Amino acid sequence: MEIETLVWATITLIILYLTWKTVSPVVSPLIIAVTLAYILYPVHERLSAKVGSRWSAFILTGLLTLISFLFILGFALWINDVKHSLTDYVDTFFAWLLGLNLPAGAYDLLQRLSQAITERFNAYVLGYTYSLPKLALQVIVMVFAFYGVLVNAIEIKREIYSLFPPTNRELAEKLIESAAQTLHYMLRGWLFVSVTKGMAMAFAFYLFGVSDTGGAIAAGILTVILELLPFVGGWMVWLGGSFYLYTSGRLGAALALGLYGAFLVSPLPDVFLVKTLGRRKWGVNALVSLVGIFGGYIAFGFVGIIIGPLSLSLLITLLDEWKKEKASKVKNRPARQG
Repeated sequence: MEIETLVWATITLIILYLTWKTVSPVVSPLIIAVTLAYILYPVHERLSAKVGSRWSAFILTGLLTLISFLFILGFALWINDVKHSLTDYVDTFFAWLLGLNLPAGAYDLLQRLSQAITERFNAYVLGYTYSLPKLALQVIVMVFAFYGVLVNAIEIKREIYSLFPPTNRELAEKLIESAAQTLHYMLRGWLFVSVTKGMAMAFAFYLFGVSDTGGAIAAGILTVILELLPFVGGWMVWLGGSFYLYTSGRLGAALALGLYGAFLVSPLPDVFLVKTLGRRKWGVNALVSLVGIFGGYIAFGFVGIIIGPLSLSLLITLLDEWKKEKASKVKNRPARQG
């Protein structure tokens, strides 16, 4: 009996290993596909009421395919310019931070973080620069997975809930609820808004002649990142662009970019959107967002922006439930007899 159990355990491990080796190259596009499906699912529901579920999924998938094709084309044309511009922007941003009167510990942390982000970004981009076919295959996987998730969303949700163990079902549901809240807050809320602001900023940098196409795209990416972080925002990007135009003697363009950025990027849009999206939290939650986004990016690449905050929110939920369980045991413990 023990030999039979050992044999089946070995077979199971081999199957799991082969499955992981098969799936690991496409984990990132699968995560992106699920993320996009989650963001666009309300649109899919409204469209399904008019044309049906499969046609709705087909239309949204077609749009995603077109955008993905344009992305690959832009990646091939502008990636080197974007890489150099974004590296310069990030270095300038961290140089400004490091120039502040910071404690020694914070200074060392920011310095290491600056080096790690730049190295990680260069390695990430370099890996795809020499392997555009790999990028194209991952995009194809993402598109098909996106369609499958939209069409089978109800069945997938039902299967996930059916896997919950009966003994700890309440804890599992709380974890799912915590993940849903984080995803809703980050993805359907500030991430969607941040991407829109990034596109607006990229258009402005190109329109007002702050930089070429690659630099404008890099400015848009930096705007998205800064908008996701607490304490800062996209105003730092348009302010830097306006300052560059001002020092170049283009006062009208500097003023126009400043007004454009203030009204369409930051901070005025946040004032009107705060009631709809909720105010970005400070304190511990701000630290979680900061560590989650930066740490997730350094560990997993761009998908880490999603994985990092999500994993930390689940950890916080587990810790809260553990503290409640511990407090409940202490409260219900019978008093000792004197």
